[in-house]
Amino acid sequence: MTAYINEFSLKFTLRSATTALLVVDMQNATGSLQHGLAKMLHEQGRLEESRYRFERIQNFVVPNIQKLLAAFRALGAPVIFITYGAETPDCSDVARHIRAFVQATCNKVGKAEHDIVDALKPLPQEPVLNKTTMGAFGSTGIDARLRALGVTELVVVGVSTNNCVGMTAMEAADKGYGVVLVSDATGTCSDRMQQAYEEMFLRLWGRVLSTSETIAEIKAENAAKAAE
Repeated sequence: MTAYINEFSLKFTLRSATTALLVVDMQNATGSLQHGLAKMLHEQGRLEESRYRFERIQNFVVPNIQKLLAAFRALGAPVIFITYGAETPDCSDVARHIRAFVQATCNKVGKAEHDIVDALKPLPQEPVLNKTTMGAFGSTGIDARLRALGVTELVVVGVSTNNCVGMTAMEAADKGYGVVLVSDATGTCSDRMQQAYEEMFLRLWGRVLSTSETIAEIKAENAAKAAE
């Protein structure tokens, strides 16, 4: 990647008082082998096509989001869950370009497919905002909520990296937030797609860190503040 662009990238530090964790679309519809996308592909005899996706979710995305949730909760930092799916039976409220996929995976509010995966259930006080668009800022009112909380930085995780996660992260950057995309707590359909999005995001949009790097940075800032 050309290095000159790094000179212009936004510099910021994660601080527990002003950083929120956004968990994007970790739902049964596209994150569970028993529902939605996986069930549909299994019935069509095509489940092998999604092997990379579901292995990455199981082996990396879920365990690393669990680590991030534990860290943010311990620090008292905000955690917000984002879901996507139709709120009307005919899915007419969902953006046209994702409507067919929402219908095919039965991702409707009230259905099991719409639920967040069991391994990542929100705590009672953690908000769950449903979107009907790819990006969370287009259909949830999340911007007003974050500003009311005093949030200026976001750590974004979930699936899919190049779709709803990426769109949400880019919208946030355009709104003025410092955004970290966590490389090993996000997932999509191939290494090539994951790496391509990460490289693109580094070009002016935000930072790309691992789970361990993210936790270390936000804990270090908190420890330094406590020592003052």
